[in-house]
Amino acid sequence: MARSVVLQGAPRCVRCQLPPRWCVCAGLRVVDCPLQVDVLMHHREAHRPSSTGHLIRRVLPQAGQWVYRRERPLSRADVVKPGRELWILHPLGEPLPATAPPENLQVLLIDGSWRQAQDMLRVVEPWGRRVRLPMTGASRYWLRAQQGAGQFSTVEALLFLLAALGLQEAHTQLRLQFELHVYAGLRARGRKSAAADFLVSSPVREAFPELLAQLAEKRPLG
Repeated sequence: MARSVVLQGAPRCVRCQLPPRWCVCAGLRVVDCPLQVDVLMHHREAHRPSSTGHLIRRVLPQAGQWVYRRERPLSRADVVKPGRELWILHPLGEPLPATAPPENLQVLLIDGSWRQAQDMLRVVEPWGRRVRLPMTGASRYWLRAQQGAGQFSTVEALLFLLAALGLQEAHTQLRLQFELHVYAGLRARGRKSAAADFLVSSPVREAFPELLAQLAEKRPLG
């Protein structure tokens, strides 16, 4: 049976939050994006290494990350950037506006379970414009079972937005970082077969061949 170093409570890299055996920091590529991105993360999500909200903060250094606690409410002035129109991504928002220069936008991503997201939305909804995205297909976030059809991880919502705004290079680079995160997470959990299946349709095979070869090397026990 494959061993999961995650379940065994192994030490973690302070950057990618994966066990050192599966650290992917060698593949880190900073994503250049004119869009201001901020993540509002539920405090219960903040301690989960698999969170894609943490991934966004790593690869988009200009991104903001805010931890939500009901007893410590944030204000609009804390989060919203002057001179930017704030979009709050939500499946029940208005359709994506036809024209929107990315350099004039700030997007707020809500990171947490559906119930947690509803609590956070009630606080931040008056701050900006609630917008929904055309999201189709199956989630590639194999580290967690999505709660239903059409449900995607936080970083996947950002990927859909980048594509809709025509920011193709940022989309391509962010997708690579996301898929590398998922692959290494599967390997760290001992899910070798699932990781191999994941790679079949993943662009990381061509983007990071040397890093994948290093991760695949057998290491001595102990």
